[in-house]
Amino acid sequence: RNINPDVITFNALIDGFVKEGKLLEAKELYGEMIQMSVAPDIFTYTSLINGLCIEGRVDEAKEMFHLMESKGCFPDVVAYTSLINGYCKSQKVEDGMKIFYEMSRKGLLGNTVTYTTLIQGFCQVGKHKVAQEVFSQMVSRGVPPNIRTYNVLLHGLCLNGRLDKALMIFEDMEKREMSMS
Repeated sequence: RNINPDVITFNALIDGFVKEGKLLEAKELYGEMIQMSVAPDIFTYTSLINGLCIEGRVDEAKEMFHLMESKGCFPDVVAYTSLINGYCKSQKVEDGMKIFYEMSRKGLLGNTVTYTTLIQGFCQVGKHKVAQEVFSQMVSRGVPPNIRTYNVLLHGLCLNGRLDKALMIFEDMEKREMSMS
């Protein structure tokens, strides 16, 4: 009896390799998948985009992102956030923000992880005011900040000598009844 792997099988293996830091093997499996005429899905592409971003290969991740779109596989908030994270980790936060705006134009709303990623990116490049604006936008759009969001923003403000602002954010966090765990 001949059993051939399907998209779910390939996705599990590709994601496993990405999580183990074995992007080369993940990309080889992707190639094998294509050769076997197994169509990649959003999960396949997002895993590869994430793996490329982890390795700092954001330009390749962007190419994979465009390839995904060209194949009729439209990115979701997780795929966009993976790419945004890649730009932020590469200190190209403005490019990450462009991706965020592109996502918004396509009708997708950022989630808590998306906003926290941008806030952290702006804090890391010393743009605490922009990080605060992103935080304000997050709250005004009804996206709930979590403890990580607050910790990232508080840390960024403290590193930039903005203890006054950090205290205000801390008080806001207390109002929302979050603990500093």
